[in-house]
Amino acid sequence: MTFKDKLREAQRRNDSWLCVGLDPVMERLPADVRSAPDPLLAFGRAIVKHTSDLVCAYKPNLGFWLAEGAAGLEALKQLIEEMPGYIPVILDGKFNDVGHTAQAYARAAFETLGVDGVTANPYLGLDTLRPFLSSEDRGVFLLARTSNPSAPDLQDLDVGSGPLYRRVSQLADSWDEQLAGTCGLVVGATYPEELSIVRGDAPRLPFLIPGIGAQGGNLEQAVLHGPSMEAVGPVINSSRGIIYASSGQDFAEAAREAAQATRDRINQHRKALR
Repeated sequence: MTFKDKLREAQRRNDSWLCVGLDPVMERLPADVRSAPDPLLAFGRAIVKHTSDLVCAYKPNLGFWLAEGAAGLEALKQLIEEMPGYIPVILDGKFNDVGHTAQAYARAAFETLGVDGVTANPYLGLDTLRPFLSSEDRGVFLLARTSNPSAPDLQDLDVGSGPLYRRVSQLADSWDEQLAGTCGLVVGATYPEELSIVRGDAPRLPFLIPGIGAQGGNLEQAVLHGPSMEAVGPVINSSRGIIYASSGQDFAEAAREAAQATRDRINQHRKALR
């Protein structure tokens, strides 16, 4: 099964384009969870248990797990092993480096941690991405138009054929044809016009779309321009708005309610477009 196949099947099975970002911050965890022997694992387990029928993917952000040192990495590894096998896991690490280091990063993500996909920085070019795209069951979402306010500082720079983010999109489209793995793009919902432009440049590629939650991105436009021509829906991510829906003992139940509400909002927009 290819990465696209797995993502498409999870979207069909759960009728969902929602991705839940797993970004645990120790200080924000409920008091009962912080007192557990392994707080990050306990928190992640509860979130996954209560949302696994509502999502098309999970996206743990590596930085939040690394912040807790070896214990955090071990908790992440254990959580990934326990996740339902049909749901893709995308490790958000914004990886990339020269070839031999990229190989080490790819091994860490795909073999040691066992994820299905990663996020990566395209700045170093194709040779550094090859280790991530060497197998058809792996996916890489390249940073094209990120959701943060200062994204235009570099991503809008004119590189002769247009802004840099468009060149990334066009290159990613060609790299996807050359290599075995699936190349996708990170395109923030906070830039709906650019989202439309990138879809035109890369009609076949799956999108990872952050920014619909706390950043206030345009969900309707994410749904409109997110699907690929190969019927792979976008991976629309929400993190803080779901996992921190409550700081009390009901945090997992509240996360489920928030995830279901977000999934239902996405599906309402999907129906309006049919």
